[in-house]
Amino acid sequence: MHESFNPVLDIIFPQSLRSYFELTNYVQENEQIHFYLQEINDVPIEFKEEKIVSKGFYDEATVQDFPIRGCQVFYHIKRRRWLLEGSGQVVHRNWDLLAKGTRITQDFADFLKEISR
Repeated sequence: MHESFNPVLDIIFPQSLRSYFELTNYVQENEQIHFYLQEINDVPIEFKEEKIVSKGFYDEATVQDFPIRGCQVFYHIKRRRWLLEGSGQVVHRNWDLLAKGTRITQDFADFLKEISR
């Protein structure tokens, strides 16, 4: 996406998405907005000293977040995987965006939990 959109994206997306993913596409249809994100090729810090090669992506995961202007919001996320050349082990970044047991972001789950009290 065009760099001039970065300040707007910082408002819309959770920080964890902005730090590790780039927006590759978006589609608005009916009352839904679909954002397509792909993990950047930035080797996780715990593997910086290793000889590591990007080996594509895991299957896309879809998660729901806060609605925007009455539209449901879905993130279609492609997480990257790397190969440790010495051992052949496949590794990935260790992060937890989803609320446990759900397909919604942790921020959105916290919000829903708070308003239900």
